[in-house]
Amino acid sequence: MKSAELRQAFLDYFAEQGHTIVPTGSLVPGNDATLLFTNAGMVPFKDVFLGRDPRPYVRATSAQRCVRAGGKHNDLDNVGYTARHHTFFEMLGNFSFGDYFKHDAIRFAWQFLTERLGLPADKLWVTVFTEDDEAYNIWADDIGVPHERIARIGAKDNFWQMGDTGPCGPCSEIFFDHGPEVWGGPPGTPEEDGDRFIEIWNLVFMQFDRDAQGTLNPLPKPSIDTGMGLERVAAVMQGVHSNYEIDLFQNLLKAAAKATGHPDTSTPSLRVIADHIRSCAFLIADGVLPSNEGRGYVLRRIIRRAIRHGHKLGAVEPFFHKLVEALDAEMGDAYPELREASDQIARVLLKEEEQFARTLDHGMGLLNAALAELDGKVLPGETVFKLYDTYGFPFDLTADVCRERGVTLDEEGFQQALEAQRERARAASQFGADYSASIELEGETAFTGYDRLEDQAKVTALVDSEGNALAALESGQKGIVVLDRTPFYGESGGQVGDTGYLYVDGGRFQVTDTQKKNGHHLHQGMMVEGSLSIGASVRGEVDASLRTATLRNHSATHLLHQALRMVLGDHVQQKGSLVNAERLRFDFSHFEPMTAEQLAEVERLVNEQILANAPTKVEQMSLDQAKAKGAAALFEAKYAENVRVLTIGADDFSIELCGGTHVARSGDIGCCHVMSEVGIASGVRRIEAITGENALAYFREQEARLERLGERLKTKPEQVESRVESLVERNRSLEKELEQLKAKLASAAGSDMLSQVQEINGVKLLATQLDGVSGKDLRGILDQLKNKLSSGVIILGVADQAAGKVSLIAGVTQDLTGRVKAGELVNHVASQVGGKGGGRPDMAQAGGSQPDALPDALKSVPVWLESVLS
Repeated sequence: MKSAELRQAFLDYFAEQGHTIVPTGSLVPGNDATLLFTNAGMVPFKDVFLGRDPRPYVRATSAQRCVRAGGKHNDLDNVGYTARHHTFFEMLGNFSFGDYFKHDAIRFAWQFLTERLGLPADKLWVTVFTEDDEAYNIWADDIGVPHERIARIGAKDNFWQMGDTGPCGPCSEIFFDHGPEVWGGPPGTPEEDGDRFIEIWNLVFMQFDRDAQGTLNPLPKPSIDTGMGLERVAAVMQGVHSNYEIDLFQNLLKAAAKATGHPDTSTPSLRVIADHIRSCAFLIADGVLPSNEGRGYVLRRIIRRAIRHGHKLGAVEPFFHKLVEALDAEMGDAYPELREASDQIARVLLKEEEQFARTLDHGMGLLNAALAELDGKVLPGETVFKLYDTYGFPFDLTADVCRERGVTLDEEGFQQALEAQRERARAASQFGADYSASIELEGETAFTGYDRLEDQAKVTALVDSEGNALAALESGQKGIVVLDRTPFYGESGGQVGDTGYLYVDGGRFQVTDTQKKNGHHLHQGMMVEGSLSIGASVRGEVDASLRTATLRNHSATHLLHQALRMVLGDHVQQKGSLVNAERLRFDFSHFEPMTAEQLAEVERLVNEQILANAPTKVEQMSLDQAKAKGAAALFEAKYAENVRVLTIGADDFSIELCGGTHVARSGDIGCCHVMSEVGIASGVRRIEAITGENALAYFREQEARLERLGERLKTKPEQVESRVESLVERNRSLEKELEQLKAKLASAAGSDMLSQVQEINGVKLLATQLDGVSGKDLRGILDQLKNKLSSGVIILGVADQAAGKVSLIAGVTQDLTGRVKAGELVNHVASQVGGKGGGRPDMAQAGGSQPDALPDALKSVPVWLESVLS
């Protein structure tokens, strides 16, 4: 049975048992800070088990894509060294949300394996949690598994939990016996790590929710979570012992062998490559891009590990991206999202390969040299750190290579060197202190600035520029004012803090910035006049013009984000932003520079929404409701259960979670113009744009420049382009004429110079300085002189007194190159004018920095030539 047939058979069987087939979830868990990647089939159902996410079904089945390559569940280091560990795998699962429990879960699993797949019952062994008598009795009494094939196992293996917190419970595993010809013992025995008994299915009886204190709280309804590894069961069904021998991997291994030029598909490095293309491709399809932190760092680590193994096999050109096509052929039917993103995946991988190639070649050379000189079996931490810090060679690749060579790393020494570097960096970066960092306040500031720009408030705290609490601020004194309520927006979500004034009887405090800390708005600035004390009543007044310009840019950022996704693809995610009154800056994930056409289309889409003048909708709702509405959550942030959802543009064009201030209607933005698009990091681009009055001022300035240019060209602004084109063409024609005239002058000069030819030991020599000739014209003059001499040695020099440089060229006709070398001649002269050069035996060039020395240097040539010929 092929892997695709097995996957479908599983889903069909459980659909027949009343289960709803649920599509695979993303490899990036939604709003779950406890997980790096989806590492088990139940992850998309976590909130369902907790009772937070009601579904219209109580039974479900899925084929879930999983990655285990970071965090607690990390199989990366085992891949390539075992038959069954993968970074990417498919978990086939059936789930009950308060419906059936242990008896039916066990019965379904047994029936599918023995009746649907036809596995021999006497080949199946099971385990149960030591204290789970109920599960033991079901297996023994109801299913009829002999007692000797049921093992009681402790919590280490038979009490399942997804993370340190969350749903958990006892479990029961099913093993397949490959037979006595394979070494290994049953589960629970000293020989259990052998390959004879292989776990193929795990039934988790979800009964508890473990909280942060480790307490097991009963779930609202006991539930079932099961996971059957597709690759492992496919190996059983196809009669092989290694997952890499199943049909799913064979074509990938062949493609990897072809791409690397290494024909032996059984080599471990090809297994690594075949495994890693699956995890890398699906992670990129789910929006993860290589970077230096978080999920992007893990992806980069997997990519580089695959490249390193290809390099080890002798691959010298980028190869990894070529495997996307083979993967699409193998899995694209089951996962259309892979097929849709295949072109993008290949581009991302190729770019990463090209960037890593130089680091890999250089780093491997240095590492091999260090290992060759190693005295012992431990690579010093300082060496590992130097490779990492100076040459950019990843620590995990050093560890990988060392493991293959039987060498251990001084990891403690590496960490000490790394921490010392961090301390140096921290010390170097302390140019100034954040005097708000030490402020500890109770309560919080109520923000009233969504619908007003001024408000009455009371002063609850005052702090000076050193972070010390004050009873009052006096005129001319800088500090921080904290209020019980404020219309001033505190910097967050990329939007800068508001500025303005706080007015008190007889006094005025100028707010130059507003920051947020622990629920409080910190108004930073200076007491311009009068004094301010704790408890005083003030009137806060935000600078309306700056706030209005800022919120235009913020709303435009939302429209820009959606337009980028429409033009470039759903892989675009916000990676940072800065919104102030002057412009907006938006960082986003994308793997290559945008074309002029793409930028124009993005700008068109944004302005189309501005012209629609649709009202902005602000809604408060639960996080689950926001996700169902399609709201974009930014920066992989952790959100509260109740969130603020902003919808901007016609037909719900942009829907995002945001706490910032925004326009009432999209038309209030006025217009939006993209100023620039650049790369700022691997896989991250930056757009800067302007809106409203700033955009209009920019257009007016551009128009004024065009008018000034038209005046200088003596033409109308609308005709400037054609006028410039004609001038450019005229300039080309004049340059061509000039070159022709120079050639004629050079020819004439060449004829005149023939009168200066000397004869040294029967060899014609021309050594002369030219005037009014540029250095780049020397080559043409030399060729003409060689043709006219037929046989001879030539050295020409040009002195540029203004630039303080010398240009030299030497030529030797072919019949004399065995006796005189042009490179030696030109260097003889160059050494006397402060320079050096080189070239072929028949032609060489040089430069110098002492124009005044050129005449004497040329006069020395006859003597030099005589010594060479003698």
